[in-house]
Amino acid sequence: MTQSIELPPPGLARLQEAAKRDRQLRFNNLMTHVTVELLEKAFHSLNRQAASGVDGLDWKHYAEDLRQRLDQLNVRLHTNRYKPRPVKRIWIPKANGKLRPIGITAIEDKVVQQALVWILEAIYERDFLGFSYGFRSGRSQHQALDAVYMAVTVKKVGWVLDADIQGFFDTIDHTWMMRFLAHRIADPRLLRMIERTLKCGVEENGQRERTVVGTPQGAVISPLLGNIYLHYVLDLWAHRWRRRAARGETYIVRYADDSVVGFQYRADGQRFLRELKTRLGQFGLSLNDDKTRLIEFGRFAQRNCAERGGGKPATFDFLGFTHICSRRRSDGGFLLKRYTIAKRQRDKLGKIKQALRRNRHRHPFEVGRWLRRVVEGYLNYFAVPGNRRALDAFRSEICRTWLRALRRRSQKSKGLPWRKMTRLIRLFIPSVRIRHPYPNQRLRV
Repeated sequence: MTQSIELPPPGLARLQEAAKRDRQLRFNNLMTHVTVELLEKAFHSLNRQAASGVDGLDWKHYAEDLRQRLDQLNVRLHTNRYKPRPVKRIWIPKANGKLRPIGITAIEDKVVQQALVWILEAIYERDFLGFSYGFRSGRSQHQALDAVYMAVTVKKVGWVLDADIQGFFDTIDHTWMMRFLAHRIADPRLLRMIERTLKCGVEENGQRERTVVGTPQGAVISPLLGNIYLHYVLDLWAHRWRRRAARGETYIVRYADDSVVGFQYRADGQRFLRELKTRLGQFGLSLNDDKTRLIEFGRFAQRNCAERGGGKPATFDFLGFTHICSRRRSDGGFLLKRYTIAKRQRDKLGKIKQALRRNRHRHPFEVGRWLRRVVEGYLNYFAVPGNRRALDAFRSEICRTWLRALRRRSQKSKGLPWRKMTRLIRLFIPSVRIRHPYPNQRLRV
């Protein structure tokens, strides 16, 4: 996720105000905001543990003679001599045994991209619509989940479209991207820099490939460019569609390229889906048919399915959770349950088991401290109301796997009694508690 400065420099603050005052204003001379000070701030905001790119430099090595490096970089930026390096492609194993590619950007290019992100954010954060949540400063996945929860439980939603764009970041059209940016940016130097970043290419085993579509894989700037692209392709169109074309209520929640749209009427959902496919096709995009579905869902769906004797409504996945129509035990009223996606939980447990097997020779306290961070991070995301059973199962499996790993350390460890294991568990494995209560009525979709 891109990082944002909490208190922007005065120049960027002025950009924000100007963008807010005039939504049609085109900004020129933006490169004046690129200074050594901004580049230094960008450098210190980067992940210090990230791997090195094609230049072989990581954060620590680049920090040596940092001021001199940034002075030279700033001169190249302002004299049109800066050229981004290709992205280094490596392959990492997936849980199913297959490999997936990831891209590693050179440290200097990350610095430049982060500075550009801050400049672009100062302009576009005033343009982005309220139902866009992905990779934005001050917004989170849980806010998007809360918006879906409120739409389904409070609003008139009887049908849900779970829409996923096929290979979005790999299929962004460069020509359209530059046209969209030109709506707000009139500085040719900054536009040229972004275009060079888009076309920087990929390097693998010393072989370089050209980039003709898509944003650089793993690049700092890619999430923001993706948001700008979908702002013009999807958000503005969908917002206009629900005001002019929808017969009933329509609610939209988008996180990056994953969207959930709630409809009051099935006909609206069917028409929206047809026109969405046409709209995306005009800009080189398409829906993933395997992951895109219009389903009956919500309070009315549950009642209708019961009247037809057709069983329970279908479920949908969004941001790591399976959303399920259920009922409260107290009064039988509608309840939206959210469970961790089963496959995602299995994959996470599989990775932890592999790590425990590799590190079982280490001191139990060292492994325990690592496990505490892993489990705490998992609970911080997935501990929502109604998901306790899945989380308890996750925690229990972690404890059993750790015990098996400890008992296999040596012949002496095979008799490790459970009472000693419970001490380690109490010391290092966090207990399950709800971290994200139900959203309250002040939230609006």
